[in-house]
Amino acid sequence: MGRTLAIAGATGAVGAELRRLVEARGLPVDEVRFLASSRSAGKALAYAGGEVTVGDLAEPDAFDGVDLALFSAGGGRSLEHAPRAVEAGAIVVDNSSAWRMDPEVPLVVTEVNAAALDARPPKGIVANPNCTTMIAMLPLKALHDAFGLTSVVATSYQAASGAGQKGSDELLEQARTLLEQPDLLQRDGLAAADRAAHDVHAATLAFNCVPQIGTLGDGGYTDEELKLQNESRKILGLPELAVSPTCVRVPVVVGHAIAVRATFTEPVGAAAAAEVMDGFPGLVLDDLPTPLEYAFRDETAVGRVRQDLGDPRALNFWVVGDNLLKGAALNTVQIAEELIARGHV
Repeated sequence: MGRTLAIAGATGAVGAELRRLVEARGLPVDEVRFLASSRSAGKALAYAGGEVTVGDLAEPDAFDGVDLALFSAGGGRSLEHAPRAVEAGAIVVDNSSAWRMDPEVPLVVTEVNAAALDARPPKGIVANPNCTTMIAMLPLKALHDAFGLTSVVATSYQAASGAGQKGSDELLEQARTLLEQPDLLQRDGLAAADRAAHDVHAATLAFNCVPQIGTLGDGGYTDEELKLQNESRKILGLPELAVSPTCVRVPVVVGHAIAVRATFTEPVGAAAAAEVMDGFPGLVLDDLPTPLEYAFRDETAVGRVRQDLGDPRALNFWVVGDNLLKGAALNTVQIAEELIARGHV
């Protein structure tokens, strides 16, 4: 019997990248199965020179014979259907927030803590981190191993596509609307904001910055900001890590960026920091990395590395990465590769 892979949420933005990467990276599977909601079931999607018809995720036999299931179907569907896939015999790699903080579910960035996959996942599920957390983890892991990380202040600048295809579409439609009367951007910003309707983002995003992503909770932090704290602690194995997060949506289609101030137990200079980050898997150094230039690139890029002006044990840097690739689909496929390499699939 060959190895069968299912992609749940195959018709979404991340699902499309999963399909491409599974084929492009030559994931060693003999059969692929694409699954989505009943609304998308029956569509034909191109794959490996042919077509695969999308099945209904909710069908009782959707996971029969599946060995490995990659989920990017949203948290609610993951909670409902991932256990079904496991019961049918599959290992699930989930890209939603549903399972990340479950103590029995490994939360994995492959370059950082792949050893968490040495044993078969006890619940049969591996979680993919939030796209913002993911991008920060590579430089923070490299620096932690050398200097001992104690605290992080992180301000993210997150692309519209972090809210899915609808987020990108809303940004582009707003931009087209506002460019019909560009003078409003200078003369009457309130009128400009009112003219560009918003539903996906918390406020008008085109030509603007929106300092709220997700739902506000106790203390004024959003769930997106708390993910950055809680997931960083779990991935790095630092339960007491102090994290001060602020997450901002910016008018970029693809590519998240984070301004980081990291503090360590040991003094750290820019040259020493660059030396330990240079060559770390999946990480590149760039004098001035921007989200646009790293869209559709697998690497995470770090630049503007400098010692803090007031604390010799603190470092400031800027990190960018494609939120749909390393931030989501690429890491999911890399986890699948690690599971296969370890003989779990």
